[in-house]
Amino acid sequence: MSATDLNESRQGELWRRLEQVNDPELDEPVTEMGFIERAEIAGDGHVEVDFRLPTYWCSPNFAFLMLEDMRAALEALSWSPRFRIALHDHMFAEEVNQGIAVGKSFAEIFGTLAEKVDLEALREKFRLKAFKRRQEAVILDLRAAGLSDGAIVGMTLTDLDALPTGESETAKRRLRYREALLARRPGLRANARVIVDWEGTPVEVDALAAHLAHLRSVRINMEFNGALCRGLKQTRYKEMERIDGEPTLVDFIVGRVPSPAIPPHATDH
Repeated sequence: MSATDLNESRQGELWRRLEQVNDPELDEPVTEMGFIERAEIAGDGHVEVDFRLPTYWCSPNFAFLMLEDMRAALEALSWSPRFRIALHDHMFAEEVNQGIAVGKSFAEIFGTLAEKVDLEALREKFRLKAFKRRQEAVILDLRAAGLSDGAIVGMTLTDLDALPTGESETAKRRLRYREALLARRPGLRANARVIVDWEGTPVEVDALAAHLAHLRSVRINMEFNGALCRGLKQTRYKEMERIDGEPTLVDFIVGRVPSPAIPPHATDH
């Protein structure tokens, strides 16, 4: 492999790793949110990543969670490079960057300011929201495909895996839900039902409508926060482009909430 081919291969791997890092509240890749300002591989193979958030005062625990996940993503790179991650334009950028560089925990970086912050509990809260949002997308996709509510709530892991795969958005949403489901219930049997609540209790057909109403409320709340986040980011950095289908604050004000089938977007910074 030539030096050029090797660099292109590594650059592709670098972005694939970063695409696996989600905004914790949004459950959307930081790459798609535009938070990664630069991700480059130097001539000697070391990696530099520049990262920014929508506002100067974005929650430091949110920033730390994303940076911690980025650090894990870079540590998983196949060529084990040295790397630098830099958070820019944030009130705690200096403290966070210095701490992340030497592997410090949130508590070690912020000291007494972090005494009442339980990052694992926060992560669990975000996992719950992501689980619900991903499940709603799958249920709505299955309805759109013509499956009855009875068939949907009765679907097993084997049934889910037997559905068509590929690069379609439907297949991607289904895979994301599968990942969230197995992360929550790693020992799930092949014949176990997959439309369950957070505690693992199967959703019955007569309860599906109410269940979907709850899932929708979670999504709408997250989408509103996402619209606010994107608006702040666009205003701060004068970036006016947005992906087709992303909701804006105007959508919520006038009631033009986007179709639930659109891949979810949201955050609470």
